[in-house]
Amino acid sequence: MPTFYYTAIDSSGKQKSGTIEAASEDVATNQIKEQRLFVTSISTSKGGAKTAKKKTAKKATGFFSAGVGDGVKKKPFVIGKVVNAKGLTIFTRQLATLIQAGLPLLRSLEVLSRQEKNPAFKYVIEQLAENVRSGNTFSDGLAQHPKIFDRLYINMIRAGEAGGVLDVVLNRLSRFMEKSLAIKNKIKAAMVYPVIVLFVAFAILTGLLIFVVPQFEEIFEDMLEGADLPALTQWVLNTSDFVKNNFLLTLGIFVVVFIAFKILKKTEIGSRIIDQIMLNMPPVGDLFRKAAIARFTRTFGTLLSSGVPILQCLIITRETIGNSVLQDAIDKVHDRVKEGDSVSAPLENTKVFPTMVTSMIDVGEETGELPEMLNRIADTYDEEVDNAVAALTSVIEPIMIVILALIVGVIVIALFLPIIRIIEELS
Repeated sequence: MPTFYYTAIDSSGKQKSGTIEAASEDVATNQIKEQRLFVTSISTSKGGAKTAKKKTAKKATGFFSAGVGDGVKKKPFVIGKVVNAKGLTIFTRQLATLIQAGLPLLRSLEVLSRQEKNPAFKYVIEQLAENVRSGNTFSDGLAQHPKIFDRLYINMIRAGEAGGVLDVVLNRLSRFMEKSLAIKNKIKAAMVYPVIVLFVAFAILTGLLIFVVPQFEEIFEDMLEGADLPALTQWVLNTSDFVKNNFLLTLGIFVVVFIAFKILKKTEIGSRIIDQIMLNMPPVGDLFRKAAIARFTRTFGTLLSSGVPILQCLIITRETIGNSVLQDAIDKVHDRVKEGDSVSAPLENTKVFPTMVTSMIDVGEETGELPEMLNRIADTYDEEVDNAVAALTSVIEPIMIVILALIVGVIVIALFLPIIRIIEELS
């Protein structure tokens, strides 16, 4: 039976070397993996591990830009995000699959870097691989890219490394990201139709005010000879004159309102006011609340099942929930849990979460199955979000059609009132 010389990294990030007898390289890798070590290189010759490591590094640096003497790839110029949520989810799923198949972490990252088409994200994966190759932990490498990997991602990976169950944690993390992405896509899909209708309504309204209404104004001046127009007609004509003569100013007003909304949302008071309105505004408030609760329970349950301490779970969940009202509630729960209280009691006292949620969390704490119960709540609310999205879509469609009909109808009525007076005078 051949002897394999290997270099590996333990859960604390320290590099270790040793020998192992096995029938094949794959069997040896699996045996080393069972010792909660991450293999970085393995060979049947004593110097092979180092040689293999150098070859791997050379192969990686062959991808680097020419003229960079230290072997570090030149960072690509990026506008916007390095990778979107879908790309990060695919990367996590692929990494989980490779590690579950028995590939070492370093080799898995090298495989993913070779097949990555996005040069900016390819550069990041190469940096992660180089970090692992140099003997650091995977989570330390992730922490160097906080704009790509949030605290939830990093802490779950760190917990997986500490427990020697990185493959399990990656699988949980990929499932969590896939479900979160699915919910986001459903909400975005539900908003596509209203946005399109609003855009069409704005285009029609602008076209009527700039091109159609002025033509009627000339007709009224010729046929009515300066007679007073109906109040509604005069208001439409004045609005048309303002939009036609100050189109850029009108467009600028909309831009300023949009920018002011963005700035207000970034302030603490403004964010709290807007989030409070969004949670209580019919008919979308119920949808936002259910989506936020689903995200809270899914994140909390995933972190707990991965071995992250409960106080740290609450801190991370607070940062990822995306609503200041719910963040304040989680802060109160964190303070009470820190004093030795349970999760369900202070959560119920916040009056933000439904009784069904707090009751199920209470049962989970009593039975010692809180992570499983949190994931069940998340599954339930994911289904409710699906139903709410479908119901909202069915309600919004007729509402938007009616609003569009009212806008056009008001303009048409305003233009026909003087025409009716002209017909009456002629008859």
